[in-house]
Amino acid sequence: MKKLLIILLCLPMFAGAQKLIGGKNIIRWNIGSMALRNYHFTYERSLTRNLSASLSYRTMPKGTLPFQDKLADIIDSKNVNFGNFQIGGTAWTLEGRVYIGLGRMKGFYVAPYLRFADFDISAPVKYTYTSTTPPTTGQTFSKEANFVGKIKSTSPGLLLGWQFQIATKIVLDLQIIGGHYGSGSGDLNFLSALSNDEVTALNNSINDIKNNSGPYKLSGSANNNGAQIKADGPWFGIRSNIGIGVRF
Repeated sequence: MKKLLIILLCLPMFAGAQKLIGGKNIIRWNIGSMALRNYHFTYERSLTRNLSASLSYRTMPKGTLPFQDKLADIIDSKNVNFGNFQIGGTAWTLEGRVYIGLGRMKGFYVAPYLRFADFDISAPVKYTYTSTTPPTTGQTFSKEANFVGKIKSTSPGLLLGWQFQIATKIVLDLQIIGGHYGSGSGDLNFLSALSNDEVTALNNSINDIKNNSGPYKLSGSANNNGAQIKADGPWFGIRSNIGIGVRF
């Protein structure tokens, strides 16, 4: 691991002595995203010696929630089953880069960007009730209501990085650190026939989640046909990646 870090730190110095071969376009695969189940590709186009514009597409198959402990710290409710929480989705990112010093699409850069994302979410909500109707009067049941829906977000951000050449027409992009902050909103729905006892219990769980949702504004309720939760609030993320690309 130590040797790898030394090589990555030294590569920009070796690359600085090379002439960047190729045209004004780069297609890049951001391989670091694979660790979080993301497939992330970017097209970058040089505009001037020091400026470029790019469009990125990212897709994440639906699966378990990364960093679920962090979300559990924000939404402090035992009624959300974060272990079975699932998320997937897509994102488009518009980015402009200002390269400082070394040349066209080469060297250290500062990159403001705007990200548009759609998230496909399944959020299991736990509820417990004691039946008041025959033939199960007095029996206690614990169930989960799986709320399914989409959250859409728009987030401006800023990224710092370094792009350099490692072979003829091959570039390496170290996206050192970045972050975005914006807003997101959407609806999550649970469709099922519910008894009056279940409606009461599920409403209690929803109210507990609403009261412990941190910066997020949640609203919703249950009825005999199911339940709905509306979410609205801040949306933020951290960017750091390694990309490998072909210049043409």
